Amino acid sequence: MLSEAGYADPAINYYLEKKYMGHIENADIISQKVGSCGDIMKIYLKIDDNHLINDVRYEITGCAGAISAAMAVVDLIKGKTIEESLKLNDGDIFKVLENIPEKKHHCIQLAVKTMHKGIKEYKTKKIL
Repeated sequence: MLSEAGYADPAINYYLEKKYMGHIENADIISQKVGSCGDIMKIYLKIDDNHLINDVRYEITGCAGAISAAMAVVDLIKGKTIEESLKLNDGDIFKVLENIPEKKHHCIQLAVKTMHKGIKEYKTKKIL
């Protein structure tokens, strides 16, 4: 059904697995954004003293596109520095997902913006 809607296999797999869904106890930062369509993304980040992202989780109230995009973001930033992660953009996520319906492209933007917001809040909190 998702493939008929325009989702490529990688996007479908991220949606079905949902391996980074949930929350992190004692997260260093928790941040949230609401998308233009009403999707809600909350990100939990655990960052070490060397500014490496050790763990990431999303809680999402939204569609398959939102979940797929957020899960791809985690795969690309986990184990990276916060500065490397801030360089991540929509195009990077689209390459990983390979294809999602055009009307769901805003989901990729929401996942990236939520992550950027969380990292920027962390930097402000830690005065970096």
